[in-house]
Amino acid sequence: MMISTRGRYALRVLLDLAQHQNDGYTAMKNVAERQELSLKYIEKIMPVLSKNNYVEGVHGKGGGYRLAREPKDYKVGDILRLAEGGLAPVACLECNAKECDRADTCPTLPMWKEFHNMVNNYFDGITLADLMK
Repeated sequence: MMISTRGRYALRVLLDLAQHQNDGYTAMKNVAERQELSLKYIEKIMPVLSKNNYVEGVHGKGGGYRLAREPKDYKVGDILRLAEGGLAPVACLECNAKECDRADTCPTLPMWKEFHNMVNNYFDGITLADLMK
């Protein structure tokens, strides 16, 4: 399993907003500069974060984004699943996947399920507040 640019950028943007939460709304150009990320790419991610209530946005002068909740309330697992569309290591474990015809006899399925659980449990045990320490 590999976390894509989209997942890594979403995490870095939210972490940057967490680190600057006392500054009020933050322009994405400032986040892009601080994180050395493409502003165009960040702008593609922000609507998903906004629509799912991870951030609140204000347009116009003095506008930008801020976290919708406290950093302790953001699990890394939730952020990555939202940005990545899931963290399944194999197609048969993806959300809404049709059950494989071989599921009952597949010798590797238990291994993939355990790995999937380990990854999700690991990332769900880390919050933005933890990463700020």
